[in-house]
Amino acid sequence: MDNDTSPTNRRTRQGRRRVARRATAAAAAMVLAALGTAPALAQQPSGAPDATRPHAAAHGRGNLLGVTPVAALDRAAVARFLAQSGMDTGTVRHGLRAYRLTYRTVTPQGAPTTATGLLVLPEGGPRRLDLVSDTHGTMAHRDYAPSVGEGFGRFAPYLHASAGRAVAAPDYLGLGKGPGRHPYMDTKSAVTASVDMLRASRTAARQLRRPLTGDVYASGFSQGGQVAMALGRALDKGVDRHFRLRALAPVSGPYDIEHAETPALFDGRVNDTSAVFYMTYYLTAQSRLHPLYKDTSEAFRKPYADIVDRLFDTNHTEEEIIPALPATLKELLTDDYYRRMQHPTGGLLAAARAQDGNCDWKPDVPVRLHTSSGDTDVPIANARNCAADLASHGVEAPVVDQGGVDHNGTYMKAGPQIVRWFDELAGRR
Repeated sequence: MDNDTSPTNRRTRQGRRRVARRATAAAAAMVLAALGTAPALAQQPSGAPDATRPHAAAHGRGNLLGVTPVAALDRAAVARFLAQSGMDTGTVRHGLRAYRLTYRTVTPQGAPTTATGLLVLPEGGPRRLDLVSDTHGTMAHRDYAPSVGEGFGRFAPYLHASAGRAVAAPDYLGLGKGPGRHPYMDTKSAVTASVDMLRASRTAARQLRRPLTGDVYASGFSQGGQVAMALGRALDKGVDRHFRLRALAPVSGPYDIEHAETPALFDGRVNDTSAVFYMTYYLTAQSRLHPLYKDTSEAFRKPYADIVDRLFDTNHTEEEIIPALPATLKELLTDDYYRRMQHPTGGLLAAARAQDGNCDWKPDVPVRLHTSSGDTDVPIANARNCAADLASHGVEAPVVDQGGVDHNGTYMKAGPQIVRWFDELAGRR
C-alpha cells in the first residue's frame, strides 16, 4: 500500500531524495524563470469564470483556490531524475513545469474542506493535453505528498508528463498542505479528492494556456492503485461530464482487503515490518470513521496503545515511526484483537468492505493490472482477485507480473510500460 515510503525500502528513500534535489538543482535557472511569472497567476481569483463550477457539488467542490509553481525541469533534468532512481527513461520526450494546486473538496463526512495536489504540464507538445490521473501510495508524513516532496511521489507524475500528457496527482485529504489528518485507506474520500483535483486541474490548465482534452488515463500505485480503480468507476458513471475515462492501469493495489491483503498480513506473505506499519496506520485512521474500538488499549498492547495515534498524525516520518513500533503483529495487537483481525465482524468487517469491491464493475475501457510475484507489501493475490471480479462482468484484464522485484521495484518496471501503453491507445483514436 505504499508509494513514497515502503517500510522495507525506507533506506532507499533518502537516496531518492538526494537524486530529486540534484535534478531540481540542475534546473534551478528554469525554476527561477517559472517563479518569476507565477505570482500573478497564483493570485488570480478563483471566483473568475470557472466552467467547472456549475458541475461541482455543494461548497464549490473542485474550485481552484491557488496555483503555486514548485518545479521546472528541462528534458535532460527529468531524464536524470528518473534514471538515477533506476527507471527506464526511453519515454522522456519533454521537459516539464509543476504546480501545487489548492482547491475545495469535502471531508469523509461531506463537510467543506480544502486539499492540495500536483499538476504537471509538459513543455512543448500539443496545446490541448490529455490527462493522466496519478494517485499515490501510502505516505505517513504530509510532506511526502507529490505537491510538496521531491522524492518518489513525483516519479510517476514526471514520467507521464515528460511523455507529453498533463498529470493530476492529488495529495489526498490531510496530506501536502491540506488541513486535518489523513483518512488512510478511506476510498470514498480519496475518490472525491481525486475527482475535485481533476476539476481544479482543468481550471488551472486553462489559465496556464494548456487546456485539457477531457480524456483521462487513470493510474496509481499501491494505495493509489485501489483509488485508481474506484476513480475509474466514478468517471465511468459520469461523475463529471467534462472527463472521459480512456484506460486504467493501476499498479500493486490492495483491491481485496478482506480476502487477500488482511490474510497476507498474518500468513507471512507481507513482511513483518510492513505488516506492523500498515496495520497501525489502518486501524488508527479507520477508527475515526468506523467503530473499531472505544479505546486504543482494546486493540494495541502497552506501551503502543499510548503512542499510536500520535505517531500517525502525518507529522512523523517512517524513521520516527518504525523504531517506535514492535517487530511483529503479535507484539503489537492484544490477543483478542489479533484473533478478531483474522475473523473480522462488526466495525472491522464494515471498514474492510467499505474499501473493497472497486473491481466489481464493467469498465468500457482497456484495463491492465500491474503487480509482481515478489511483492511482500501488497501480494499478487490482490490483482488476481481484481481480475476475477472484472472477468465476472465479461472484462478481460491482464495481470502483468513484473517478476521477483519488491513493492517499489514493481512501479519502477511498470511505469514506463504503462506510458507506452497509453501512447499506443492514444494513437488508435
